[in-house]
Amino acid sequence: MSDPADPTKAWLARYRPYRRVTEIGFWIAVLSIHMLFNSITAWIDLRTAPFVQPLAWELSSNLTVGLLIPVLIAFERRFPLRWDTLGRHLPWHLAGTLVFCAVHVLVMMTLRKAAYAAVGASYEVGNWATVFAYEYLKDVRSYVLILGAVLGYRLLLLRLQGEARVLDSPEPAAGAEPAGASARPERFLVRKLRKEFLIAAADIEWLQAQGNYVGLHVNGHDYLLRSTLADFLGRLDPARFVQVHRSFAVNLDRVAEIEPLDSGDARLHMKDGSRVACSRRYRSALGGA
Repeated sequence: MSDPADPTKAWLARYRPYRRVTEIGFWIAVLSIHMLFNSITAWIDLRTAPFVQPLAWELSSNLTVGLLIPVLIAFERRFPLRWDTLGRHLPWHLAGTLVFCAVHVLVMMTLRKAAYAAVGASYEVGNWATVFAYEYLKDVRSYVLILGAVLGYRLLLLRLQGEARVLDSPEPAAGAEPAGASARPERFLVRKLRKEFLIAAADIEWLQAQGNYVGLHVNGHDYLLRSTLADFLGRLDPARFVQVHRSFAVNLDRVAEIEPLDSGDARLHMKDGSRVACSRRYRSALGGA
């Protein structure tokens, strides 16, 4: 059974090419507004100081935070915050707030000193311990808000895209051996916007590792399943599904053409019209093609 057509698929298809630009633009807009408002507030508090002074302070601070956001996102992917991992990974993030603040303060103060020196002035930092304590009270909030925005955005896309899970194995008949945990699933249950439907494992065209998930590409739809690519491939038929790249695996029945590249890698043209990268390390999985 396939997912009935709905406008969500069309919207996601239109959004996908602009996703990275939109995400970067969002953070630039948020940090720019934050910088402007804080600069105006500091300028009003100082009264006699030229506006360029608090503007330089906030520019150095927000520029540093902007550079740290991709690092923070990568750190959360390495230590994901979920209910089943919260106990193990929360201490890492508590330590992460200290590192986040330390890097923020160091880079920010370096930028300020350089900016002041460029106009023949001197920027005095003051007591570093006091500065760190003051900035940490703000940075821990920034850390939490950034992660909250990232996780909320990820959850929204997940709800729109649809999340799949392996169906529970049926109860064995009396006297029969129970199926092991590594039994190959034939179908997956997909939840999408409060709807549930089934997809067959044989209908999966190709798979892509996406952080803590595996993207299942089925009949033009993309669904996410919480697993690593290697673990999930271990549950599929090895005669049909093979890994062709560090981040990709394909259903051999759905490969239409193999395009060799000068580098020794290859590009797989799938029957659905999509293309999948194949590295030379995994070329043997295609039967020596």
